[in-house]
Amino acid sequence: MKKQIVRERMLLLRRQLDDQSYVRLSHQAQQRLMTAASFQQAKMLALYSPIRHEVATEQIFFAARAAGKQVFYPRVVGEELEFREVSAATDLVAGAFGVAEPSGGSMVRADELDLIVVPGVAFSPDGFRLGYGRGFYDRQLVGRPPTTVAVGLGFDLQLVDSLPVEEHDQRLDCVVTETRFIPCRA
Repeated sequence: MKKQIVRERMLLLRRQLDDQSYVRLSHQAQQRLMTAASFQQAKMLALYSPIRHEVATEQIFFAARAAGKQVFYPRVVGEELEFREVSAATDLVAGAFGVAEPSGGSMVRADELDLIVVPGVAFSPDGFRLGYGRGFYDRQLVGRPPTTVAVGLGFDLQLVDSLPVEEHDQRLDCVVTETRFIPCRA
């Protein structure tokens, strides 16, 4: 099945989540991620600002900050992402594509992060993800060291048996949903 067909189908499913279900499932997915060793051990992590009914991340942000972790968010610069530190929700402003981005803050390379929480439109159990088609995260995940864990965060309804994979697509280390923690690498 072509990526665009899967993308359209998955976006429709996500849009059909009513507000109450979205909040409940987002809460459950965030809780599941926060119990994972990769989150517990991370000192520096990257989150995303959700759009189009992506799993919310604000609980993860507040828990990370309360635990003394450094939290970074991506900012689009041309065709790349740069990760900038965010100390408070007010550090985020509308940026590229209408997504909340850091207005400043110190910058780190993706390979310096302990954990990168990655959004997606669809995820497969073998660790591949389908995004919006611009390849921002795939470019950041290329050649990351084993110390940088990439976690896909989504809803069960975004899980598919398999996805079309191209040479540039990068595999995640695990996928977390409201009911599952799926390790994707040995």
